[in-house]
Amino acid sequence: MHSAIHLALHDSRAAELRAEADAHRLAATVPGRCPVALRTRLGWTLVEVGLRLAAPPKGATPAAA
Repeated sequence: MHSAIHLALHDSRAAELRAEADAHRLAATVPGRCPVALRTRLGWTLVEVGLRLAAPPKGATPAAA
């Protein structure tokens, strides 16, 4: 790929990502919506609960084949 084309594609994608970040930032400041920190904490708590549910119980022996 020619370097000018590669640079143009990179610039285009960077502009798209900046626009998405700005939209996300604006959505986080809308009154009545969850703050980002609360959503993040809730998300990680759900991940932790899922991992605990997926893990075998402590002291369990592996099933024999």
